[in-house]
Amino acid sequence: MAAKETKKDAKAKQQPSKKGKAEVAEVVEPGSKPARPKANNAASARLRQKYFEELRPALLKELSLTNIMAVPRLEKVVVNMGVGEATQNAKILDPAVAELAQITGQKPVVTKAKKSIAAFKVREGMPIGCMVTLRGDRMYEFLDRLLNVALPRVRDFRGVPTRSFDGRGNYTLGLRDQLIFPEIDYAKVEHTKGMNITIVTTATNDEHARALLKAIGMPFRLPGNN
Repeated sequence: MAAKETKKDAKAKQQPSKKGKAEVAEVVEPGSKPARPKANNAASARLRQKYFEELRPALLKELSLTNIMAVPRLEKVVVNMGVGEATQNAKILDPAVAELAQITGQKPVVTKAKKSIAAFKVREGMPIGCMVTLRGDRMYEFLDRLLNVALPRVRDFRGVPTRSFDGRGNYTLGLRDQLIFPEIDYAKVEHTKGMNITIVTTATNDEHARALLKAIGMPFRLPGNN
């Protein structure tokens, strides 16, 4: 009898008890959330690192600002693709959504008409396009590809206009087709689709916004060519 008890005791010592697991587990106070792992700074977008390490200190001096937090920065980028043919055939909108997802790396939202327009055969609530709002690293990565890869592929490119600011530090750029992005396969495109790219900044005026966009590499046209 004593020998059987000795074997059980030996097995109990080898197997970890539930009590031991509870002692090793992380203690979390009631109502609090477990700490999230910190993001790796090396994985940040290249343009984002360049802005915080090089461009922001340079803009602080260029704009004669005294507070580093007052330096204008990028807030978000909105890419809007309108598909007018979708009023007659809703299936045309599916390729536009797929192509915009390839370009931006984010799932688009289908936009719908806010009011009915009889002349254009548009009814309220009818899907007429798609859009994506980019923030954080995706925003910086998209702008990096737009400035260094997509825009140089535009035929007879002479720069972007300087008059497309809205007076509140935001800039809107119009593109005629989606083929300038290398993510799009030319053989699979049935119709070219234009898009508007709105860059929203924290700048309080167009002058500061223009300095910010010029610093990140926006190729503005020379004076007199707008």
